[in-house]
Amino acid sequence: MNEIALFLNNLDFIRVLLKVLAVFFSILYVILAAKENIWCWGAGAISVFLYMYINYELGYYAQSLLQIFYLIMSIYGYIIWNKADAERIKGWSARKHLIIIFIGAILTFIFGFILKEYVESSEQPILDALTAIFSVFSTYMVAKKVLENWLYWIIIDALLVYLYCVQEAYILALQFVVYITIAVFAYFSWMKKMQKDA
Repeated sequence: MNEIALFLNNLDFIRVLLKVLAVFFSILYVILAAKENIWCWGAGAISVFLYMYINYELGYYAQSLLQIFYLIMSIYGYIIWNKADAERIKGWSARKHLIIIFIGAILTFIFGFILKEYVESSEQPILDALTAIFSVFSTYMVAKKVLENWLYWIIIDALLVYLYCVQEAYILALQFVVYITIAVFAYFSWMKKMQKDA
């Protein structure tokens, strides 16, 4: 009986350790991305594998599936940023953002409905879907160095703070509070660089 209790205690320790490592590499990714450091994509890839497991265990299946996309984007981002003629920071038009928001809203309700109807253990299916769908757009914008990606991340991260607090995953919630702070600074930092390049 003591061996079983010890094993379960070890599992709890491993779960906490995985969350701490996921937070560390994710925050490292955001800090490096804010500085336009190409190694952000390596840190992001490590966090992807950790979050795939963590989100699945919490019942956030859209977030878990999203990690596969993040892995692909880590490879894509590294290739794009590694080119000699790497893209400079740029802004997108309001029209382009309205199209993204419109498409994102439709996809959110479709994906949210699927999660709600067909995945019984899905937690907060609409918010789970919304944060997953818009994270896809935002990650693509980071890879393409679109300034407004940071504004999307501020909103997404605020929603993820709520989602993780609901599940009492406070370490993860705290991570997204840190993300919001970094995203605010990154937005203004990228804006200055964009204006300087212009």
